[in-house]
Amino acid sequence: MRILTLNCNGLRSTVRKGFLAWVETQQADVICLQETRIQDAQLTPEMRKLGGLESVFHHAERPGYSGVSLHVRTPPDQIQHGFGWPELDAEGRFLQADWGQLSIVSLYLPSGSSGEVRQEFKFEVLERLEGWFRERIGDGREYLVCGDWNIAHQEIDLKNWRSNQKNSGFLPEERAWLTKLYDEIGWVDVFRKLNPHPEQYTWWSNRGQAWAKNVGWRLDYQVATPGIARKAQGEETFREERFSDHAPLTIDYDHTL
Repeated sequence: MRILTLNCNGLRSTVRKGFLAWVETQQADVICLQETRIQDAQLTPEMRKLGGLESVFHHAERPGYSGVSLHVRTPPDQIQHGFGWPELDAEGRFLQADWGQLSIVSLYLPSGSSGEVRQEFKFEVLERLEGWFRERIGDGREYLVCGDWNIAHQEIDLKNWRSNQKNSGFLPEERAWLTKLYDEIGWVDVFRKLNPHPEQYTWWSNRGQAWAKNVGWRLDYQVATPGIARKAQGEETFREERFSDHAPLTIDYDHTL
């Protein structure tokens, strides 16, 4: 089972940069996209059949903003559009598909970088999600939550960590939330389970020479319950082409949908 996740920074922009041709070669079973920034009327047939897969979208109410999607090879048993909290669901940030005893979620956590109001919203989202993660860890199902979480967990996860300790995305409270998720609640950062090395980033600012100099952040995750996490076999952060300010993160699992 190959799972690919990418923050598009606009699906139409990603397509213009060659994403469709590349994804056709990847043989992914599930593609999780975030920040699609699109509405149904703007979707082309190629977008709906991305990678030869069937597509499900959860758009934001506001045009040109946020939005997530799932692209699947095997039809799921069930789809859940939204988290169940109107404030979050209006922004199109949560989409879940279920196959048997496995659920896969495309999740786009808000950024707090635009100011205090959005940072407070981000903290409220984290608080509500903590309850969701606590409930799901022991409900008998396996879960794989993929997407742009807008948090770098440890110093190893961003280049300039010293100068970013007071900035959204690397605040002590955000980092502590991830530590609790892993160490106390029991979820697994699958990429870090497979790859402990530094400078493994998934996002680079468009300013300066951040991409060329690999001055980045690791903001994109596949976070799983322990059972499916144990089946992870290989990972890749694709950097040969640039489809977005984020890079696609792919992980292979010894599992069949």
